[in-house]
This record gives sequence, C-alpha cells and structure tokens, in this order.
Amino acid sequence: MFSSLLLVLLIGAIAWAGASAGLASLFGVALPYVAAVVFIVGMVWRMVYWAKSPVPFCIPTTGGQEQSLDFIKQNKIDCPSTTWGVVQRMFLEVFFFRSLFRNSLADVRENDPVSNGPRSVYYSSKWLWCFALLFHYCFLLIFIRHFRFFIEPVPSCITFLESIDGIMQIGSPRFFWTGGLALAALLFLLARRIFNQRLRYLSLLNDYFPLWLLIGIVGTGICLRYFDKAEIAQVKIFVMGLTHFAPVSGAGINALFFVHLTLVSVLLIYFPFSKLAHMPGVFFSPTRNQANNSRRVRHINPWNPPKQYFTYPEYEDTYRDAMAEAGLPLEKQPEKAAE
Repeated sequence: MFSSLLLVLLIGAIAWAGASAGLASLFGVALPYVAAVVFIVGMVWRMVYWAKSPVPFCIPTTGGQEQSLDFIKQNKIDCPSTTWGVVQRMFLEVFFFRSLFRNSLADVRENDPVSNGPRSVYYSSKWLWCFALLFHYCFLLIFIRHFRFFIEPVPSCITFLESIDGIMQIGSPRFFWTGGLALAALLFLLARRIFNQRLRYLSLLNDYFPLWLLIGIVGTGICLRYFDKAEIAQVKIFVMGLTHFAPVSGAGINALFFVHLTLVSVLLIYFPFSKLAHMPGVFFSPTRNQANNSRRVRHINPWNPPKQYFTYPEYEDTYRDAMAEAGLPLEKQPEKAAE
C-alpha cells in the first residue's frame, strides 16, 4: 500500500518540480501526446486480442433457473438462453452493476446460540455496490464536464450538466457534487482494502496504485478549483492548443495543473495494461456475453486439430495375438486358435 502511495507522490513531485523549473512543455505537451497514443494503441490491441481469442465452451456465469421444462419458470435475465436475454443482462450489468448488487459477505460467529459453537453466516452487503456505482457515475459526469476545455463554444448540454451538478451552490466558485462524491467513494474503496483483513492479505501493488492515482487526480482537480486556483481561461487556451495539435506556452499556469495533467497521463498509459481495462472488457467476457444454451447448441473446441481415431476393432486387429496370449477377452479369436 505505502509503496504505491509513494510512487504516486513521486510522480506528482517530479511533475511539480519539472513544471516549476520551466519543463512545462515536457509534462504538459509531450507526455499527454505519448499517453494518448499509448492509450489508443493499447486499448485497440487488447480488444483485438480479446475478439480473436477462441471460446470453445459455454461458460456464462448464472444466478437463476436456466431454461428447462415448460412448467419450470426460467430466470430470463440472470440465466438467459437467447440473444435478447443476453442484451438485457449486459445492459443491467454495465449500467447498474447487477451482479455486484448481489454481493454477500461471509463471517464466522463464535459461540453462536443456535449451533452452540462457531457458525459460518452469510449476509447481504450493498456498500460496495453503492460506492462503486457512485464513483463510476460521478467520474463519468466529471469526464463529460471536462469537455468544456476542448470545445468552443461550450455546448448547451454540458452547461446544463454543470448547472445540475452545482445546483446546491456552496461558496464561490460553486461546489460540484460529483468531485466530492467521487473522492468519498474512492476513499471508501481504499479503506475497504486497508481495514478488511482478508482483502488486505490478497491486495497487491496493482490494486492500490490505481486507487491512489485516481485519488490524486480527483484531489488535485478539487485543489485547482477551490484552493490553489488556476486561471481557467489560460488553461482552456492551453488545452485547446493540445487538441488542435498547435501547443501554446504553458508559462504562467499553476504548477499544480501540470501535476494534475501528469497524473491523468499516467492513468491513460497504465489503463490498457491493468485491471481498469474491465470497462471494455466486460463486453468480451464469455461469462457475460454468452447465452446459457449448452443443452441446445454444441460448442466445438477450435484448438483441437483433426485426429485419426483408433477404433477398438482396429486396436484388436493390431494387438490380437498379444491380447490372446495375455488372456484378455476378445471379440474375434486369432486365426490359429479358430482353426
């Protein structure tokens, strides 16, 4: 955990020192371009790899009654047997995290009065589903809001979204709820890994690093808006210069902005090669995108090359004498014995 935190702090410190030392073009121009290229190429490569991977078995994960006899009611969403059922299931999975909604926790109760001893209990836990859904939608809205830096004039839909996000105005500039809620959700997901002993035992650097990186991105964005403020007009000119491949000087822009931009660039570079790629990966997952129709459709393994099978009559014709000598039962006796 601490190594990933130190890594994110080191990246931020290098970006801060570099921007303060006059290397804004490196962290504000070169790095974002490299990150964009790596992100696009990496995601295309992963999706092509997933699309070309053969799926020889019917392996959808299900959570309900499959299609069977007519008088047995099928769960058509959690155990779909048709393409339309798969579409409904994928829609609920992508937009509402349906499988995560059924999240349950296991615990051992010592001196349970029912069993007069230790007993395993299972209970529903919706906290992970709630904060995961909250983070993803807040992050999506933050991403959409940032299009105002890339477009001129700003579309009315983005302006309307900003007005809804900051409808409960607190201070000046007005407080955007998505930023605060996204940070709260990320802190919950991090605390869950730190304070849950079993989860902490299973967590690795690649589990903590994206959390600290996202916390750094959201945190620096909040700081740039409310505390160590940057000149929005100047930032927009700089970002639009990047968008139109005509970079302008970043002189005079707050160094914290380049820390924020560097963390975003690192996220883009890291994204295609990490667990974060589950965003497009869910559409290629055979456990989600397949219909549970293994009883009606035969799935042939494409990895198996054509084989020349050795039937039992051919086997017996080849080894009949040896089998007779060993006393093994034969369907056809050797010719000498038959005479």
